[in-house]
Amino acid sequence: MRFLLGKDLRILGRSPLLVSLLVIYPVVIAVLIGLALSKGPDKPRVAILNQLPPQSSAVAIAGTTVNPSDYASKLFQSIVPVRVHTRAEAERKVRDGDVLAAIIVPPDLVARLQHTISLSGTGAKPTVEVLYNAQDPVKQQFVQSTINSRVADLNKVVSTKLTQIAAGYLNILLSGGKFSILGRDFDIAGLKKSKALIDSVLTRTPQSSPDRDALQRVSRFAQLAIDNLDLSDAVLSSLATPVKVDETIVKGRRTPLDAFAVTVAVTMSLMLVCVLLAAGMLALEREEHAFARLVRGLVSRTGLLVEKVVLAAGCAAAVTLVMVAGVSLFHSLDWSRAPLWVVALGAGGLAFGALGVAIGALAREVRAASLLAILLALPIAFLALVPSGAVAHGLYDAIRVISALFPFRASLDATDAALNDAGGLGGALVHLAALVVGWSLLARAALQRF
Repeated sequence: MRFLLGKDLRILGRSPLLVSLLVIYPVVIAVLIGLALSKGPDKPRVAILNQLPPQSSAVAIAGTTVNPSDYASKLFQSIVPVRVHTRAEAERKVRDGDVLAAIIVPPDLVARLQHTISLSGTGAKPTVEVLYNAQDPVKQQFVQSTINSRVADLNKVVSTKLTQIAAGYLNILLSGGKFSILGRDFDIAGLKKSKALIDSVLTRTPQSSPDRDALQRVSRFAQLAIDNLDLSDAVLSSLATPVKVDETIVKGRRTPLDAFAVTVAVTMSLMLVCVLLAAGMLALEREEHAFARLVRGLVSRTGLLVEKVVLAAGCAAAVTLVMVAGVSLFHSLDWSRAPLWVVALGAGGLAFGALGVAIGALAREVRAASLLAILLALPIAFLALVPSGAVAHGLYDAIRVISALFPFRASLDATDAALNDAGGLGGALVHLAALVVGWSLLARAALQRF
């Protein structure tokens, strides 16, 4: 085994370009991932046509205000605003692709919003028009979600203000107080004080008086209104936020998207380096007619396979560890878990190495082995990333079975557990060990023919 490893390392040493690619490739991937994670998504350019009069600003009613400019500033944090002066200019910029969308604010937006909040009628709702350029569906969806979320924020604030106003009016109706309208102040007695006054009059009203029955009906109505209006604050608050979201994870562990992206990139690099190296080195033995001489008595077929698997796993684990170190410059990683990184990458490398030697055993030359490795590895990786619910249940079960037969899913789980403390490292390692044995036996059976 020692002599075989030395021989293959000398072969690699005579191919400095190959070795350089094996080392540089993961490092470049690490830098690209780091830049992608440290740099936010590009902001789409959106034209803004603001037709509001200069004096229009906050909407005020009953001592509460809603300022649309506050929500415009939040929107501008997610886009690159391009000021335009006419609707024709906005349409032209969208049509020419200079901007991805255009937001047209009508001149009566504040007036209609004031009308809505003041509950003074049922006029047309405030409307903001948005023009889209749909040539880039991904960016279009991003712009739509950004604008919709800001409009939802504004609607929520308006709803909250309406709730506060209605609750204030009901409180005045119930308990009394001062009420201002058109610059004049009024002192409202309220239902509670009104009932107390009526009851006071009732105590001084003779039983035979014709007004006593009417006063008693008014008192009973006031008491009924008092009993029910006491619940108004709770009812209005529930209407302002009718649905509460309570998130519970029933399976798996929450891993941030950027951390999972690192895991996928590391596993993908481990797979490509390991499978290509294992398949290529074994195919090279056969292409140069060294395989027959080696197994004629110098080494067994099983020993040769084990050596190729160990060589590929060691080299791939080393370069992917360099990749992880490069990612740590941009993305925070827990270096106290570094021993687990080595275990996960080593186990994944052995499984990918076993898959690689199986491919190399089936192919007769290096070029065929490399092509077969790429053609097989990438679809398996993409299948393993298909989420549940994205396809039909039966098809997803078939995908799970296929993914379980190849090392990518298990290696991804092990790397995720090691890098992100996602749990399940033991089960993933057992799965990888079974795949090492299975693919090694398949490679051994394939070599038995030669």
